[in-house]
Parts: sequence; C-alpha cells; structure tokens
Amino acid sequence: MTRFRGCIDLHSGIVKQIVGGTLSDSTPSALTTNHTSSHPSSHFSHLYQKHNVTGCHVIKLGPGCDEAAKEALAAWPGALQIGGGINGANAKEWIDAGAEKVIVTSWLFPGGVFSMPRLREVIEAVGGKERVVVDLSCRRREGGWWVAMDRWQTVTEMEVNKETLDLLSDYCSEFLVHAADVEGLCRGIDEDLVAALGRWATIPVTYAGGANSIDDLRRVHELSGGKVDLTYGSALDIFGGSQVKFEDCVKWNEEAGKAL
Repeated sequence: MTRFRGCIDLHSGIVKQIVGGTLSDSTPSALTTNHTSSHPSSHFSHLYQKHNVTGCHVIKLGPGCDEAAKEALAAWPGALQIGGGINGANAKEWIDAGAEKVIVTSWLFPGGVFSMPRLREVIEAVGGKERVVVDLSCRRREGGWWVAMDRWQTVTEMEVNKETLDLLSDYCSEFLVHAADVEGLCRGIDEDLVAALGRWATIPVTYAGGANSIDDLRRVHELSGGKVDLTYGSALDIFGGSQVKFEDCVKWNEEAGKAL
C-alpha cells in the first residue's frame, strides 16, 4: 500500500523547499524558493522518527550542505537515505555517517551516458545493493520521461521505462523519482508517470513532485496499485505549506500499516 515518505531538502546548508526546475549553476539568481525553514535539519529527523515515518530522504541541493546533512543523519542513525553528490569515493563515508542508504544519480551518467561500472563501484563501496537507491528523477521529452542529472539541469540518454527499471532493479534496493517538471509547483502530480511506475516497478519506488492534497496519497495508491510511495514538499505544513497537514500524512501511514 502507498505510504507517505518524508524529505529533508538542503540548499546552502539550510532546509528549504524550492521549485526544482529553477536550479541553475549558470544563473543562480533564477532559483525560486518556496520556503526557508528556521529549524535545523535534525528537527525534521526527530519529527519523522517520533511519528515512525520511515524511508525518508535527505537531499543536498548543491555545495555547503554536508554539515547539515550529517546533522540530520546523526539525529536518526541508520534510518535516513542521503542523496546529492554521492559517488564511488564518498558513498561509504555517508553510510558511516549514519545513512541507511545512499541515493545516486548524476555520478552514474558521465557525459550524460549511463555507466554500469560506476553503479557497481557504489554497490561495492557500501557493501551491497541493499544500501543503494537509484534516483531516476526525470523530465518529459518526446512522449516519455528521460533521466535528468546535475540537479535536473541536464537530460541524459536514459529513458525511464520498463526496460530501464528491469535492468537497474538488480543493482539497487529501490528507486526515487522526482518529476522535475512539476517539482515544487504544487499543481498536481504527474499521474501518467505514477501509473507507469506502478506498472513497471518490481522493487519499492518513491515518487516526488507536485503533490498538493492529502488525497494524492489515495490517488497514487490507486494509480500504482499501491506500489509507489509519495513524498510531499512545498504543500506540507511543516515546510510552510497550507494544503497538506503532516498529521494527516502520519494518520494515513498508520491506517496503511493496519491494512497490511
């Protein structure tokens, strides 16, 4: 059954909610920020732990986030996933810092082309695929979805489809998929993508992007057959939003637990 999963997005070392499509190395001033939290990253780790919201991810959106990321991991050791700048050289460092799993994307695509040797290197570094999440965050192109790297600025040569998920499922424990075109806009989820992920996935998948109602949990459950989990960002009250209450997400998870 679909569950709510939490996030802790970090930008310049601060917990923020941004419009993902506005991240740009060439024009930093184009960044649109929906919310800047007054709380440290550890506050949200404790909140998720208190309410048993498992499988949450910490994402470093650019430089200057390592200290805040390690603070979040230390607050709930062995429970959170970490993404953003993960590679074969530093993956074990993040596991040692308290991450349950590492999330890897951009490093797998040198020059925008997928590298299986690099994925194998991460698996070896962290001691097995059970500690690896592959991020297939994507943008719509040519009637489909294509993996986007470098904080969603560069579209790669890898299409998000059944063949891709089948291939990668043997080399990771789950997928994280941000729909970059709707990320941070609170204008609704990409229903076509959610439904497709439900058809294609054979391992756990978490979708993020556009969720703006508590009813989106039910909708994702219906569209995916309960195979895809959902993350809320800017719409959530703990991140300054007014459309979705954190306590309602917790209640959904509690009910989902009873249904299993």
